[in-house]
Amino acid sequence: MKITNANENKNNSIGPDIWLAGDPEDLKKWMNKGVKGIVTNTIVLKDMTDKYGSIIDLTKRYLDITEKKIAIEIDGHSTNELLDIGEAFTKLSDQIILKIPMSEHALGAFGELKKANIETFCTTIFTLNQAVLAANSGVTHVLPFCEPFLDVNKDSTELIREIKTTFEGWKNRPYITAALVRSVATAHKAILDGADGIIIFWPVFEEMIKSKLTDEWNKTFLDYWNDIYKSGNLEGLNYKP
Repeated sequence: MKITNANENKNNSIGPDIWLAGDPEDLKKWMNKGVKGIVTNTIVLKDMTDKYGSIIDLTKRYLDITEKKIAIEIDGHSTNELLDIGEAFTKLSDQIILKIPMSEHALGAFGELKKANIETFCTTIFTLNQAVLAANSGVTHVLPFCEPFLDVNKDSTELIREIKTTFEGWKNRPYITAALVRSVATAHKAILDGADGIIIFWPVFEEMIKSKLTDEWNKTFLDYWNDIYKSGNLEGLNYKP
């Protein structure tokens, strides 16, 4: 798959990307509803490997449910170890993105992976400095965390704004993909503050679809639609109330 930078994607996209996390069985129904792809972290991977078996088999389960991109989080103690582990996944499919926590070792890996035309996520970004270092190392996406800032009484998306301002005008800048977005409210803020994408669990995605006013107006319109049906004027349409 071709790797694009954020500026290229913005010219060809229709809005911020939505990435989903969760159990592959739960994600199946959502993959044809406008999502960009799937993202994992090691917490999800631990739960899912306890349920489904080896991490390679789990990755194959994700691959079985979609042709979209899948970010697999890996970890290790050296750049070479990260590259070796990453290769076990990237050889499975060109859908695979490698997601690596921010560290000195990760910075070394991102440059090598860029040379190999492998898309990458740098996760656990908590400072602007880290985002700049990751960007200059060649990473494709920087992942500023959001919700943990609420735990220390800080603005959950201030870092997104800082990164967006700093990266403004960079021709080949990485994507700013908001991570640890656990609520509709934080998703709203991340999108409003300029994130190129957000990573959410499927229940948040489901909740984003809903609005009390939408429900009320949908009911109003459906009631009128049913009145048209009752009057016989939906003849020829495959519809039953």
